[in-house]
Formats: sequence, C-alpha cells, structure tokens
Amino acid sequence: MALIAATLLCSLVAGFVFAFTVVVMPGIQGLNDREFIRAFIQNDQPLFVFVWVGSVVALVVAAVLGIGQLDGGGRLLLLIATGTYVLGVQVPTIAINVPLNNTLQTLDVDRVKATTHADARREFEPRWNRWNTIRTALASVTSALLMIVLLRL
Repeated sequence: MALIAATLLCSLVAGFVFAFTVVVMPGIQGLNDREFIRAFIQNDQPLFVFVWVGSVVALVVAAVLGIGQLDGGGRLLLLIATGTYVLGVQVPTIAINVPLNNTLQTLDVDRVKATTHADARREFEPRWNRWNTIRTALASVTSALLMIVLLRL
C-alpha cells in the first residue's frame, strides 16, 4: 500500500512541477515585473502541502518496507527512485525554490518601486526556472521507476 501511495503522490508532484515548467511559467512570462511577482505570492494550500510532504513520507516508508519485501532488482529500483526524489526534487525545493519563493513573498508589491520589482524578478526567475526544470525531470524519472517497481510485483 505504501508503494502505491508513494507512486500516486510522487506522480502528482511530478505533474505539478511539469505544469509549472510547460504552462504556468510560460504563461506568466509576459507579465510585467509587479504582476509576475504578485502571481507568485501564494496563500496556504493545505492540499498541496499534504501531497508534497506526503510524497516524501510515503516514499520513505515504501523504501524501508521494500528493503525486506522486494527482490534485488525491485529493491534497487525503489532505492534509486527514493534517492533521486529526495536528492533531486526535495533537496532543491528546500534549498533553492522555497527560499526564492519566500524572498518574493516578503515584498509589498504595492509599495516598492518598479526597480525593486525588476531586481527581485531578475534574481528569482532564471534560477527558479532552472531548478524547476531539474525537479521536473527527476520527479518524472522517480515516477517512472516507481511504476516499473509496481509492474514487477
């Protein structure tokens, strides 16, 4: 059951970061700096947090259980998927993407100067996009590996 939950939740995360890469960011790219920043200021999203954090918890639980329950090939694929997801999706999220988001959220977009908007966007957008593309690729690899493990059962 943990492996099914991990596969579902990690695939939802992969879809989420994929949507940002191919739909959201290209869609808001043409906004002026102020509106671009406003588009990134977010309110609490408990369902998103549940899926994001739940994906890590379910995957770690699946990996721990899988060590004792899967054959050598399945165990190896599951451990590779777990390492890829934790190191390639979660660590960059915590170390790069979230801090970039938090920096934008500290701006009072209605009170700061246009040059501040431009500077903030210049510091944010290229780095955030680069790491989101990396997260997208590695989250997709993780989902594919988890599906392979499920198919081997």
